[in-house]
Amino acid sequence: MVLDILAVVAIVIIGIVVAGIYNNLIRQRNRVENAWAQIEVQLKRRNDLIPNLVETVKGYAQHERTVLENVTKARAAVMEASGANETADASNMLASTLRSLFAVAEAYPQLQANQNFMQLQKDLAETEDRITYSRQFYNDTVMRYNTTIQSVPTNIIAGITGFDKKELFRIPPEEYNVPEVRF
Repeated sequence: MVLDILAVVAIVIIGIVVAGIYNNLIRQRNRVENAWAQIEVQLKRRNDLIPNLVETVKGYAQHERTVLENVTKARAAVMEASGANETADASNMLASTLRSLFAVAEAYPQLQANQNFMQLQKDLAETEDRITYSRQFYNDTVMRYNTTIQSVPTNIIAGITGFDKKELFRIPPEEYNVPEVRF
């Protein structure tokens, strides 16, 4: 009789622990998905700003067609990307083409004085800061999640219930280069 009661209590305790671990896994997976959604929100904001920026520059720098086309292609690549690594690559390519666009804009003093261009440039810079923060938050969240699903005893329950490791938002090695600054 006492053994039966102890067995039932042990089963209930194990059930509560397993449920707690599973619920924690669900919470962490949802945080990862939310963090990714925040990156997507900021990328969408940037993608919405770019056509206005391109049109503003186009009015002043009509012979810079290649730069404008590259920005448009890079924007399309970001919108079509899926997954953290593909999105990171496309996003980095877009950032590079935007740097080229701003370099072209520097050659046009009238464009630099245009209020619309200045506001778009400011909005884009703020959005880039938000994207950077969102990437950092996403990677922190993914790191916590991945650590949890790989730690004992959570890894057993994660393996049984199908929780997979998430990929970090990585910057490709070519982006590690420090830009050359000249005065």
